[in-house]
Amino acid sequence: MEPASAFLPTPPTPSQWSKLEISCVRDYSVLTMSRSVQPLKLLNPRAAGGSCHIVLSSYGGGLLAGDVIRLQVVGRMGARFLLGTQANTRIYRSPEGSVAEQLTEAALEPGSLAAVLPDPVVLQAQSRYRQHQHWHLAPGALLLLADWFHSGRMDSGEQFAFTSYESELRVSVGGRLLVLDRFAFRPAEHIATSPAHFDRYQTSLAVYLVGSPTDARFHRLRQTLETQQPHSRDGLSPELFTQECVVAVTAVRPGVHLLRAFGTSRHALQPIYAALHEALAAPDLLGYHPGLRKY
Repeated sequence: MEPASAFLPTPPTPSQWSKLEISCVRDYSVLTMSRSVQPLKLLNPRAAGGSCHIVLSSYGGGLLAGDVIRLQVVGRMGARFLLGTQANTRIYRSPEGSVAEQLTEAALEPGSLAAVLPDPVVLQAQSRYRQHQHWHLAPGALLLLADWFHSGRMDSGEQFAFTSYESELRVSVGGRLLVLDRFAFRPAEHIATSPAHFDRYQTSLAVYLVGSPTDARFHRLRQTLETQQPHSRDGLSPELFTQECVVAVTAVRPGVHLLRAFGTSRHALQPIYAALHEALAAPDLLGYHPGLRKY
């Protein structure tokens, strides 16, 4: 069977793509290729437990109108790595209509583990943002990926003042598409506070877990996700929507679990990340607690 990296498309303009390659060398996961193209900046702080830690940053603390980040990631056989961000990704205003974009093409070879846990995307007033990700997994690879965005600068009272937000995630295993999740929202065309949309919640988090159901690592992370849902579907409390956050966990199909959460603030959803960080400290996962250094 072909490695997952064989499914990566050849970029038409390879010089415009940032690249990461993580390999397992003598039981240590190390960065064996790193190339960053502005506005992206790549950092590689030392990590414990034999895993690799990569941080996505930018020179302006966020994305300006018209900025485009193109990133290609390859996790070689047995590599274990955390892909995160230095801080919130701020999307700045775009009154002229230009869209800030982030495009990611990634491949994971057998036995590899990728934990993608970025800080939230903060959609500032009049901003326009689009992100597309396609992760190609070989059988035996494991992916834990979060997608988190804020409705605006909540501390300043800014709520759903952005112009447009689009997100698309694809995850393929062995060349077969298993996850396709698309979301688009334009506050001028939708009523953000409608119960059918966000109601009183201001931040949204989705966590995807994709791997083999027989993998002990998958089983441990699945249990962590399931414990984040405080209410059973058969016994929903009538006061559910008075809570600071609402969490639902679903087994989409064998080998694919999804957590969706809405919160009134970042503080309301941060315990989900804390639980994931604690689970990832297991020796067969990352082998260290990613949140202890950062928060």
